[in-house]
Amino acid sequence: MAGPEPEPVSSAAATTPAPSATVVLPKTSESDQLLKIRHSMSHVMAMAVQQLFPKARVTIGPWTETGFYYDFDNPDPFTEADLKAIKKGMIKIINRKLPLERVEVSRSEAEAKIKSQNEPYKLEILEGLQEPITLYTLGEDWWDLCAGPHVDHTGQLNSKAFELESVAGAYWRGDETKAQLQRIYGTAWETPEQLAEHKRRKEEALRRDHRRIGKDLDLFSIEDEAGAGLVFWHPRGARMRLLIEEFWRQAHFEGGYELLYTPHVADISLWKTSGHLDFYAESMFGPMEVDEREYQLKPMNCPFHVLTYASKLRSYRELPIRWAELGTVYRYERPGVMHGLMRVRGFTQDDAHVFCLPEQISDEILKILDLTERILSAFDFSNYEINLSTRPEKSIGDNAVWELATKGLIEALERKGWAYKIDEGGGAFYGPKIDLKIEDAIGRMWQCSTIQLDFNLPERFELDYIAADGSKQRPIMIHRAIFGSLERFFGIMTENYAGDYPFWLAPEQVRLLPVTDEVQPYAEHLLDQLTQAGVRATVDRSGDRLGKLIRTGEQMKIPVLAVIGAKEAEQNALSLRSRRGGDLGVTEVADLLSAAQMANSQRAAGLELNP
Repeated sequence: MAGPEPEPVSSAAATTPAPSATVVLPKTSESDQLLKIRHSMSHVMAMAVQQLFPKARVTIGPWTETGFYYDFDNPDPFTEADLKAIKKGMIKIINRKLPLERVEVSRSEAEAKIKSQNEPYKLEILEGLQEPITLYTLGEDWWDLCAGPHVDHTGQLNSKAFELESVAGAYWRGDETKAQLQRIYGTAWETPEQLAEHKRRKEEALRRDHRRIGKDLDLFSIEDEAGAGLVFWHPRGARMRLLIEEFWRQAHFEGGYELLYTPHVADISLWKTSGHLDFYAESMFGPMEVDEREYQLKPMNCPFHVLTYASKLRSYRELPIRWAELGTVYRYERPGVMHGLMRVRGFTQDDAHVFCLPEQISDEILKILDLTERILSAFDFSNYEINLSTRPEKSIGDNAVWELATKGLIEALERKGWAYKIDEGGGAFYGPKIDLKIEDAIGRMWQCSTIQLDFNLPERFELDYIAADGSKQRPIMIHRAIFGSLERFFGIMTENYAGDYPFWLAPEQVRLLPVTDEVQPYAEHLLDQLTQAGVRATVDRSGDRLGKLIRTGEQMKIPVLAVIGAKEAEQNALSLRSRRGGDLGVTEVADLLSAAQMANSQRAAGLELNP
C-alpha cells in the first residue's frame, strides 16, 4: 500500500466538496425505473459476455443499490481489456433496441432449454423455483431465468450512463467449497450526469478508505501471521480507542448505567440454553476442551449479562437495571466478506442490557435514544435514518406483550421527535426493534445503533423478579448498542473525517518542530510541559528543513504544528500552524496549554486561542 500523498503546506485543512445538490443519486430500492435499468443492464452484459466468450457460463445477475453484477464461470480470467470489449458489445446491443420479453414456461420446458444450451448453473437455479417458471428473452437468441422487471427494449437504456467497474472472485452460492466464479460489477444510471456524480463519490470514498488511512497514520493493522480478521491496535490507534472508550464510559455513568466485565469463554451448555448453538452455530468458532469440559468463545455478551441478573433474587424496586460492557466477542466470518475494520472476526461490542418492568419500556427507550444522540453527535453524526421493525410471522411471546413493547418503542420515538419508517414484520423472532443508520460526510448511510426488545432469553433462563403483589414475573430485557462495535465505528468515523480527526480525538495533537539543534532542549522542555498538561504532543527530531517538517506533519494530519526557532525560544513562545485555523502566529506557551485543555474538556474540533 502506498504511503501518504504529499499535501501542500496550507493554512487550513483541505475541505471535501459535499455531494452535488443538483444531481440526485437514488438507490435501486428507491426507484422503480433504476431497478428496471440495472436489471436489464445485467442481462445486456451477460449477453455481451457470451457473445465474446462462448465458453462462459452464466449463474446469477442481480442488481445492487448502486448498480448490478453477474457471476460467470469462464475458463480464463477476465482482464481490463476484456471489460472494455464487453462494454463495446453492450453498447451495440443497446443501440439495436432489442426487446426484453417475459415468457412463462413449464418446468420441463425450462429444463429442456437449459440442457440444450449446456448451462449447468441454470439447472441448479431451476430446482429452487416454483411454477410458473418465468424467463426473459433478449432479442431472439439470448434468455435467462428471471422474475424481472425489465425495460421494454434496450433502446430505453442510456449507453452513456453506465460503466463496468471491476472484476472480483466469487464462489457459487457463496460457498467456498463450490466452484470459483468471476463477478463483473457494473453501474448504470438514468443520465450521464448521475454517472459522473457516482464516479466522483466513488473516488472520494477511495480517498477516505479507512484501511489506507489506518496504514498512513499508523493506527492499526491486520497481521496475516496471526490470522484473518484480527485487529492489532498500534499506539496511535490505541490512544484514540482509549479516548473513545473513556467518553463512552463517562456518558454511561451519567446515564445511569453500571459497567460489567464478563469472560471471553463459557461452558458450551450456556450456549445451548441461550439457543446460540441452535440458531447461530455457523457464526461461532469451534469449542475447546478444558478439564474434560467443552468451552466456547463467546459470539455475544447477552447470556453473561443474563447470568449476572440471575445471580440473586431481584425485586421490582430494583428495576430498571442498566448494565453496559465493552465486551470483545468472536465470530466466524467467511474469508470473502472480511473488510478492514468493517467486518472482522474479533471485535468489541458496546453492549448494554436493560432489565425493566413493562410499564417502564417507553421511558427506558427514550433514555437510550437520548444517550445515542449524545454519543453519536460527539463524533459529528447528526443525520439519522430510523426503522422500527415489528413482529414477524415466526416469533415467540404473547401478543399482548408484543403490542405493549411495540407501543413503547413508538411512544419513545414520537416523544423524541425523530422521524421513522415502520418495517412491518421485520423484527427479530424474540422482539421488536429500532435500527438507526448514520449519514457520513459524503452521503453514505451506515448501520450502527440498534435497540431490541427480547422475550426469548428471559424465558430460556427463567429470569424473574418479585412483583409488588409478591408474585414472580418476567422482566422485559432490552438489548442495545450505539457504536455497534468499536472496530466498525472506528472505520466509519475515520472515513467520515477522512483521517482529519478533531483536536480532542487526534492521536497526536501538537507536534513541536525545532528548526536548529540549539533550540532542541527548549523543545524537549515544552514537550514535558504539554504532556504533563494532558496534551498529546511529540517532538520531530529528524533534523529536516522546516518545509519538510511542516509537510510531514500535514501528511500525518496533526492538528497543530508548533515551529520553534531562536526567537520563539527566547520569548518562551511558539509559532503555531493549525489545520483548521490556519496560521495562528506567535503564541505564548501558557495560552496554548489553556486552549488545548479547554478543547479536550469540551471535545472541540479545534483550538480557540485568545487574540
